Formats: sequence, C-alpha cells, structure tokens
Amino acid sequence: MNNNIIIREERLTASEYIDFLKRTDLGSQYPKERFEKRIAKLVKNVSISLIARNEEGLIVGTLFGLTDFCYWLYITDLGVDRDYERQGIASRLMKTAHELAGGEKDIAVYLIANENAVPFYEKLGMKKADDVMQYNHIEWTGWTVK
Repeated sequence: MNNNIIIREERLTASEYIDFLKRTDLGSQYPKERFEKRIAKLVKNVSISLIARNEEGLIVGTLFGLTDFCYWLYITDLGVDRDYERQGIASRLMKTAHELAGGEKDIAVYLIANENAVPFYEKLGMKKADDVMQYNHIEWTGWTVK
C-alpha cells in the first residue's frame, strides 16, 4: 500500500479528468457521443468527487458517486492510473466514499462493474444483485479515450 497517496474531496475540470482517463481503463466505459460535453457535466454535478494524488500532485485515482446521504450510494466511476494499480488506492477510495455518504450501517452501495473488476468488488464484500432495472435508449459508440 502506498501511504504517500493523498485522497480528498476535490472537483476536477473536464480536461483534468480526460487526461486521467487516458492513463486508466476507465475511459472505455463512456460512449463517444458528446463525450467532452458530457464529461464536463459529470465532473460538475456528481455528489461525491474523491481524488487520489501522488506526492507530485498527479491524479492517480478517482471515485465519483451519487448519493442521498441517507440510504444509498451509487458509484459511477472508480479508476486508478495503470502505474498505481494494486496499491490499495481503489479500496481506500471506496471506504472513504462510503464514510462520506453516511457509513456502512446506513448506506447501501451500488455500481455497474466491468467484468474484470468483479473479483475486486467481491473482495470488498460486495455481491452481484439480480434486482437492478435499466432503461437505456442512448446512442452508444464504444471507444477508448486516448
């Protein structure tokens, strides 16, 4: 675990987040349609915005979540720079977000997991749910932010 990583609540600009996405696998979760405009809305409006930075101030991890601060937290984005994976950053981001939203005894956490990330979330104690509904009629051209 890298103890020199600082996690704090912070708002990013769209360009800062897009730069970070280029160093992660997280960028492939977004459709190409109106990408920059939509990212700008995301970073501005998300309820919880946690940023992990190294000693030089480089963004090495992010977590964005939507919450009512009473019952639930929906993680929309959780990513770590490829060069900083497997150092406990994502686990620390999840724990911090859960605490900010209201804590383990009051807040249920939901997210949509990339198949490769399922073992990570299971290690945190999360389980797959069968009761999630979806309404999705958006344009979606898959791509990777570069």
